[in-house]
Amino acid sequence: MPELPEVETTRCGIAPHVEGQRIVRVVVRDRRLRQPVPRRINQLAAGQIIRAVSRRGKYLLLESAAGSLMIHLGMSGSLRLLPSGTAAEKHDHIDVELADGLCLRLRDPRRFGLLLWVADDPALHPLLEKLGPEPLERAFSAAYLSGRARGRALAVKPFLMDAQVVVGVGNIYANEALFSAAIHPRRAAGDLSPDECRCLVKAIKDVLRRAIAQGGTTLRDFVAGDGRPGYFKQRLKVYGREGSPCLVCGGAIACERLGQRATYFCGRCQR
Repeated sequence: MPELPEVETTRCGIAPHVEGQRIVRVVVRDRRLRQPVPRRINQLAAGQIIRAVSRRGKYLLLESAAGSLMIHLGMSGSLRLLPSGTAAEKHDHIDVELADGLCLRLRDPRRFGLLLWVADDPALHPLLEKLGPEPLERAFSAAYLSGRARGRALAVKPFLMDAQVVVGVGNIYANEALFSAAIHPRRAAGDLSPDECRCLVKAIKDVLRRAIAQGGTTLRDFVAGDGRPGYFKQRLKVYGREGSPCLVCGGAIACERLGQRATYFCGRCQR
């Protein structure tokens, strides 16, 4: 599914084309997403000028004076910029038509995404208000991580994937960061030393920055807003490499289920 780097890639791809644009109308072909698209979404959004495109975790916000369109790509969603009136395909559920003749099209084969209207401060919305810090901001520090981990028996990988601890560290990047920090994914979060927390925070920031720089990871249906795929998949060190030699020690990369998610690691390098 699209993770933070893919969503940030989408934000960067669409922002120059939609910021400053007036929304002409919102065309909804299928309301049946993770939450039903509000029936009044066109009345609420039409005529508004998109002031900015921002991101909170994996949520995109198209901000205007009256409120924000909040978008989540779910497990298979993507946003594309197309000429308004382009024939819709089977899974093209929503178009946000703009005054310059382009539309922002939400495609979501599995319909786990969403599009909502938020009239008030988005930070206070129930889907956003309890989210942890952004992993690339200063608030996500070794001291913060150590404090949140203290006394926790939960394995460190699902701990990192808890959006109330830190947002946007999904399955791919949790695997990659733990490998980079030489920490076994089954270690209890509360057992991490201050030095290990420093290494892990650095690894998370590094792997996310590299992924964003590469345009995100292309998996299944994801493409960036301008149609370009991400290329970080070429640089994955453990994710999806079960049985392949570890790039550090040469041992075989293992894969186990942890928290119902595929977890990749090197049993020699990660302790």
